[in-house]
Amino acid sequence: MDKVHFPYRSESHLALLHVVAESGSWEKHGLQVDYDYYISSEDAHKGVANGSVEFVSGNHVSTYANRTRGDKWVYLGQTVNILNHCLVVKPDSGISKVSDLRGKVVGARGIHPRLNSWLFLKQQGLDTDKGDVKVQKISGEVHPWEAVRDGKVDGAFATPPEDFFARRAGLKVIEVDGLPMVWFTTISSGLALVEKHPQVVDRFLKGVIEGVAYFKKHKKESIKIIQSKHKAQGELDSDAAAHLYSGLAKILAAKPYATLKAISNVYELALREDKAAAQVEPTALWDFHYLRRIDDSGFIDNLYGD
Repeated sequence: MDKVHFPYRSESHLALLHVVAESGSWEKHGLQVDYDYYISSEDAHKGVANGSVEFVSGNHVSTYANRTRGDKWVYLGQTVNILNHCLVVKPDSGISKVSDLRGKVVGARGIHPRLNSWLFLKQQGLDTDKGDVKVQKISGEVHPWEAVRDGKVDGAFATPPEDFFARRAGLKVIEVDGLPMVWFTTISSGLALVEKHPQVVDRFLKGVIEGVAYFKKHKKESIKIIQSKHKAQGELDSDAAAHLYSGLAKILAAKPYATLKAISNVYELALREDKAAAQVEPTALWDFHYLRRIDDSGFIDNLYGD
Protein backbone atom coordinates (compact mmCIF):
# COMPACT_ATOMS: atom_id res chain seq x y z
CA MET A 1 0.00 0.00 0.00
CA ASP A 2 1.61 3.27 -1.13
CA LYS A 3 0.99 6.35 1.00
CA VAL A 4 0.39 9.72 -0.68
CA HIS A 5 -0.59 13.13 0.62
CA PHE A 6 -3.58 15.04 -0.75
CA PRO A 7 -4.21 18.09 1.45
CA TYR A 8 -7.08 20.43 0.67
CA ARG A 9 -7.05 24.16 0.00
CA SER A 10 -10.63 24.59 1.24
CA GLU A 11 -12.43 22.63 3.94
CA SER A 12 -15.49 22.40 1.68
CA HIS A 13 -13.66 19.74 -0.39
CA LEU A 14 -14.01 17.29 2.47
CA ALA A 15 -17.68 16.70 1.68
CA LEU A 16 -16.49 14.69 -1.33
CA LEU A 17 -13.14 13.49 -0.05
CA HIS A 18 -14.61 11.80 3.03
CA VAL A 19 -16.90 9.79 0.77
CA VAL A 20 -14.07 8.84 -1.60
CA ALA A 21 -11.96 7.68 1.34
CA GLU A 22 -14.72 5.87 3.25
CA SER A 23 -15.90 4.08 0.09
CA GLY A 24 -12.49 2.39 -0.11
CA SER A 25 -11.90 3.67 -3.63
CA TRP A 26 -8.26 4.66 -3.09
CA GLU A 27 -7.46 1.52 -1.12
CA LYS A 28 -8.85 -0.55 -3.97
CA HIS A 29 -6.07 0.89 -6.12
CA GLY A 30 -3.36 0.29 -3.54
CA LEU A 31 -3.18 3.79 -2.07
CA GLN A 32 -3.33 5.09 1.48
CA VAL A 33 -4.28 8.75 1.07
CA ASP A 34 -3.68 11.33 3.79
CA TYR A 35 -6.26 13.92 2.75
CA ASP A 36 -7.83 15.36 5.89
CA TYR A 37 -5.65 18.43 6.50
CA TYR A 38 -5.38 21.99 5.19
CA ILE A 39 -2.48 23.45 3.24
CA SER A 40 -1.87 27.09 2.33
CA SER A 41 -1.24 28.15 -1.24
CA GLU A 42 2.39 28.96 -0.50
CA ASP A 43 3.02 25.65 1.26
CA ALA A 44 1.25 23.78 -1.55
CA HIS A 45 3.67 25.20 -4.10
CA LYS A 46 6.65 24.39 -1.87
CA GLY A 47 5.43 20.91 -0.93
CA VAL A 48 4.71 19.84 -4.50
CA ALA A 49 8.08 21.21 -5.64
CA ASN A 50 10.13 19.41 -2.96
CA GLY A 51 8.14 16.17 -3.12
CA SER A 52 6.72 16.25 0.41
CA VAL A 53 3.21 16.53 -1.06
CA GLU A 54 2.20 14.36 -4.01
CA PHE A 55 -1.18 15.87 -4.85
CA VAL A 56 -3.18 18.92 -3.77
CA SER A 57 -6.96 19.33 -3.76
CA GLY A 58 -7.28 22.78 -5.27
CA ASN A 59 -4.90 25.75 -5.66
CA HIS A 60 -6.63 27.36 -8.62
CA VAL A 61 -5.46 30.97 -8.92
CA SER A 62 -1.79 31.40 -7.94
CA THR A 63 -0.47 28.72 -10.27
CA TYR A 64 -0.52 30.70 -13.52
CA ALA A 65 1.69 33.58 -12.38
CA ASN A 66 3.91 31.16 -10.44
CA ARG A 67 4.62 29.31 -13.67
CA THR A 68 6.44 32.41 -14.93
CA ARG A 69 8.74 32.02 -11.91
CA GLY A 70 9.71 28.43 -12.66
CA ASP A 71 6.86 26.58 -10.92
CA LYS A 72 5.99 23.20 -12.52
CA TRP A 73 2.39 22.84 -11.37
CA VAL A 74 0.16 20.42 -13.30
CA TYR A 75 -3.62 19.99 -13.23
CA LEU A 76 -4.68 16.39 -13.91
CA GLY A 77 -8.43 16.44 -13.38
CA GLN A 78 -11.38 18.59 -12.32
CA THR A 79 -14.35 17.26 -10.37
CA VAL A 80 -16.76 20.19 -10.95
CA ASN A 81 -17.03 22.91 -13.59
CA ILE A 82 -19.86 25.11 -12.33
CA LEU A 83 -20.16 27.23 -9.20
CA ASN A 84 -23.66 26.44 -7.91
CA HIS A 85 -24.13 29.49 -5.72
CA CYS A 86 -27.14 31.45 -4.46
CA LEU A 87 -27.48 35.08 -3.39
CA VAL A 88 -28.25 35.57 0.30
CA VAL A 89 -29.85 38.80 1.53
CA LYS A 90 -32.11 39.97 4.35
CA PRO A 91 -35.84 39.46 3.73
CA ASP A 92 -36.53 43.19 4.03
CA SER A 93 -33.56 44.30 1.90
CA GLY A 94 -35.58 45.03 -1.22
CA ILE A 95 -33.12 42.87 -3.17
CA SER A 96 -34.70 40.23 -5.39
CA LYS A 97 -32.15 39.85 -8.20
CA VAL A 98 -28.45 40.40 -8.86
CA SER A 99 -28.97 43.81 -10.50
CA ASP A 100 -30.47 45.07 -7.22
CA LEU A 101 -26.97 44.87 -5.71
CA ARG A 102 -25.98 48.11 -7.48
CA GLY A 103 -24.59 50.44 -4.85
CA LYS A 104 -24.53 47.65 -2.26
CA VAL A 105 -21.80 45.76 -0.41
CA VAL A 106 -21.29 42.04 -1.07
CA GLY A 107 -19.29 40.01 1.45
CA ALA A 108 -16.93 37.15 0.64
CA ARG A 109 -14.32 35.17 2.56
CA GLY A 110 -11.08 33.90 1.01
CA ILE A 111 -9.24 35.01 -2.12
CA HIS A 112 -10.92 32.64 -4.56
CA PRO A 113 -14.48 33.32 -3.31
CA ARG A 114 -13.88 37.08 -3.44
CA LEU A 115 -12.59 36.79 -6.99
CA ASN A 116 -15.57 34.59 -7.90
CA SER A 117 -17.91 37.31 -6.63
CA TRP A 118 -15.98 39.99 -8.54
CA LEU A 119 -16.15 38.07 -11.84
CA PHE A 120 -19.75 36.98 -11.49
CA LEU A 121 -20.90 40.50 -10.69
CA LYS A 122 -18.88 41.89 -13.59
CA GLN A 123 -20.43 39.38 -15.99
CA GLN A 124 -23.83 40.43 -14.65
CA GLY A 125 -23.11 44.09 -15.45
CA LEU A 126 -21.89 45.26 -12.03
CA ASP A 127 -18.24 46.34 -12.17
CA THR A 128 -16.45 46.86 -8.88
CA ASP A 129 -13.78 48.96 -10.63
CA LYS A 130 -16.47 51.42 -11.71
CA GLY A 131 -18.02 51.57 -8.27
CA ASP A 132 -21.20 49.73 -9.27
CA VAL A 133 -20.85 47.42 -6.27
CA LYS A 134 -18.30 46.68 -3.55
CA VAL A 135 -16.92 43.25 -2.67
CA GLN A 136 -15.80 43.33 0.95
CA LYS A 137 -13.48 40.87 2.63
CA ILE A 138 -14.96 39.00 5.57
CA SER A 139 -12.28 38.09 8.10
CA GLY A 140 -12.07 35.46 10.79
CA GLU A 141 -14.43 32.54 11.16
CA VAL A 142 -17.58 34.47 10.22
CA HIS A 143 -19.43 32.93 7.29
CA PRO A 144 -20.64 35.36 4.61
CA TRP A 145 -24.30 34.56 5.29
CA GLU A 146 -23.73 35.38 8.95
CA ALA A 147 -22.33 38.77 7.94
CA VAL A 148 -25.57 39.35 6.01
CA ARG A 149 -27.64 38.31 9.01
CA ASP A 150 -25.68 40.65 11.27
CA GLY A 151 -26.03 43.60 8.88
CA LYS A 152 -22.31 43.88 8.10
CA VAL A 153 -22.89 43.46 4.35
CA ASP A 154 -25.93 43.71 2.09
CA GLY A 155 -25.53 40.35 0.41
CA ALA A 156 -23.30 37.34 -0.15
CA PHE A 157 -23.06 34.38 -2.48
CA ALA A 158 -23.32 30.99 -0.81
CA THR A 159 -22.87 27.38 -1.90
CA PRO A 160 -24.33 24.32 -0.13
CA PRO A 161 -24.61 23.91 2.81
CA GLU A 162 -24.21 27.65 3.56
CA ASP A 163 -27.38 28.51 1.61
CA PHE A 164 -29.25 25.92 3.70
CA PHE A 165 -28.04 27.47 6.96
CA ALA A 166 -28.94 30.94 5.67
CA ARG A 167 -32.48 29.91 4.76
CA ARG A 168 -32.90 28.19 8.11
CA ALA A 169 -31.79 31.41 9.82
CA GLY A 170 -34.60 33.27 8.09
CA LEU A 171 -32.59 34.95 5.36
CA LYS A 172 -33.78 35.28 1.78
CA VAL A 173 -32.00 32.92 -0.63
CA ILE A 174 -32.22 33.90 -4.29
CA GLU A 175 -31.41 31.47 -7.11
CA VAL A 176 -28.89 32.93 -9.59
CA ASP A 177 -27.10 31.67 -12.68
CA GLY A 178 -24.24 29.26 -12.11
CA LEU A 179 -20.73 30.49 -12.85
CA PRO A 180 -18.52 28.21 -14.99
CA MET A 181 -15.44 27.87 -12.79
CA VAL A 182 -12.53 25.67 -11.78
CA TRP A 183 -13.05 25.34 -8.02
CA PHE A 184 -13.67 22.68 -5.36
CA THR A 185 -11.64 19.46 -5.74
CA THR A 186 -9.03 19.69 -8.48
CA ILE A 187 -6.41 16.94 -8.81
CA SER A 188 -3.18 18.93 -8.82
CA SER A 189 0.45 17.82 -8.75
CA GLY A 190 3.92 18.69 -9.98
CA LEU A 191 5.66 17.77 -13.20
CA ALA A 192 8.47 15.88 -11.42
CA LEU A 193 6.13 13.44 -9.69
CA VAL A 194 3.91 13.02 -12.72
CA GLU A 195 6.84 12.12 -14.95
CA LYS A 196 8.56 9.88 -12.38
CA HIS A 197 5.47 8.04 -11.07
CA PRO A 198 2.87 7.80 -13.84
CA GLN A 199 1.42 4.62 -12.31
CA VAL A 200 0.71 6.46 -9.05
CA VAL A 201 -1.05 9.19 -11.05
CA ASP A 202 -3.11 6.55 -12.83
CA ARG A 203 -4.12 4.82 -9.59
CA PHE A 204 -4.85 8.08 -7.80
CA LEU A 205 -7.09 9.33 -10.61
CA LYS A 206 -8.92 6.00 -10.74
CA GLY A 207 -9.51 6.23 -6.99
CA VAL A 208 -11.05 9.69 -7.30
CA ILE A 209 -13.14 8.67 -10.31
CA GLU A 210 -14.39 5.55 -8.57
CA GLY A 211 -15.13 7.58 -5.44
CA VAL A 212 -17.20 10.06 -7.45
CA ALA A 213 -19.13 7.15 -8.98
CA TYR A 214 -19.80 5.80 -5.48
CA PHE A 215 -20.98 9.26 -4.40
CA LYS A 216 -23.41 9.49 -7.31
CA LYS A 217 -24.70 5.91 -7.11
CA HIS A 218 -24.95 5.47 -3.32
CA LYS A 219 -27.00 8.42 -2.11
CA LYS A 220 -28.05 7.04 1.26
CA GLU A 221 -24.57 5.81 2.19
CA SER A 222 -22.92 9.03 1.01
CA ILE A 223 -25.29 11.22 3.03
CA LYS A 224 -24.54 9.11 6.10
CA ILE A 225 -20.78 9.55 5.57
CA ILE A 226 -21.17 13.30 5.06
CA GLN A 227 -23.23 13.69 8.22
CA SER A 228 -20.88 11.63 10.38
CA LYS A 229 -17.52 12.79 8.99
CA HIS A 230 -17.94 16.27 7.50
CA LYS A 231 -17.73 18.64 10.47
CA ALA A 232 -15.62 21.36 8.84
CA GLN A 233 -18.65 23.40 7.76
CA GLY A 234 -20.54 22.93 11.02
CA GLU A 235 -22.67 20.17 12.49
CA LEU A 236 -24.97 18.76 9.82
CA ASP A 237 -28.29 17.17 10.64
CA SER A 238 -29.82 14.75 8.13
CA ASP A 239 -31.58 17.53 6.20
CA ALA A 240 -28.45 19.67 5.89
CA ALA A 241 -26.36 16.66 4.86
CA ALA A 242 -28.94 15.67 2.24
CA HIS A 243 -28.99 19.23 0.88
CA LEU A 244 -25.20 19.29 0.61
CA TYR A 245 -25.22 15.88 -1.07
CA SER A 246 -27.83 16.93 -3.64
CA GLY A 247 -25.96 20.11 -4.52
CA LEU A 248 -22.75 18.19 -5.13
CA ALA A 249 -24.26 15.19 -6.89
CA LYS A 250 -25.75 17.48 -9.55
CA ILE A 251 -22.42 19.05 -10.53
CA LEU A 252 -19.81 16.31 -9.97
CA ALA A 253 -18.33 15.21 -13.28
CA ALA A 254 -18.27 11.47 -13.91
CA LYS A 255 -15.36 12.13 -16.27
CA PRO A 256 -13.30 14.82 -14.54
CA TYR A 257 -12.26 16.98 -17.47
CA ALA A 258 -12.24 20.74 -17.02
CA THR A 259 -14.42 22.63 -19.49
CA LEU A 260 -12.93 25.43 -21.56
CA LYS A 261 -15.37 27.95 -20.08
CA ALA A 262 -14.40 26.99 -16.54
CA ILE A 263 -10.69 27.30 -17.40
CA SER A 264 -11.31 30.63 -19.13
CA ASN A 265 -13.04 32.06 -16.08
CA VAL A 266 -10.48 30.88 -13.54
CA TYR A 267 -7.80 32.35 -15.80
CA GLU A 268 -9.58 35.71 -15.49
CA LEU A 269 -9.20 35.38 -11.72
CA ALA A 270 -5.49 34.60 -12.09
CA LEU A 271 -5.02 37.72 -14.24
CA ARG A 272 -6.89 39.80 -11.71
CA GLU A 273 -4.68 38.55 -8.90
CA ASP A 274 -1.33 38.80 -10.73
CA LYS A 275 -0.79 40.33 -14.19
CA ALA A 276 2.20 38.00 -14.74
CA ALA A 277 -0.38 35.28 -15.51
CA ALA A 278 -0.83 36.93 -18.91
CA GLN A 279 2.46 35.32 -19.95
CA VAL A 280 0.89 31.85 -19.60
CA GLU A 281 -1.74 30.34 -21.89
CA PRO A 282 -4.97 29.40 -20.05
CA THR A 283 -4.67 25.69 -20.87
CA ALA A 284 -0.89 25.43 -20.36
CA LEU A 285 -1.18 23.93 -16.87
CA TRP A 286 -3.70 21.24 -17.81
CA ASP A 287 -2.65 17.70 -18.76
CA PHE A 288 -5.55 15.35 -19.45
CA HIS A 289 -3.68 12.57 -21.21
CA TYR A 290 -3.61 10.40 -18.06
CA LEU A 291 -7.34 10.86 -17.67
CA ARG A 292 -7.87 10.28 -21.38
CA ARG A 293 -6.11 6.90 -21.18
CA ILE A 294 -8.35 5.88 -18.28
CA ASP A 295 -11.40 7.10 -20.18
CA ASP A 296 -10.43 5.32 -23.41
CA SER A 297 -9.94 2.05 -21.52
CA GLY A 298 -13.64 2.01 -20.65
CA PHE A 299 -12.90 2.22 -16.92
CA ILE A 300 -15.31 5.12 -16.28
CA ASP A 301 -18.12 3.82 -18.49
CA ASN A 302 -17.93 0.46 -16.73
CA LEU A 303 -18.47 2.15 -13.35
CA TYR A 304 -21.83 3.50 -14.49
CA GLY A 305 -22.99 0.77 -16.84
CA ASP A 306 -26.06 1.99 -18.71
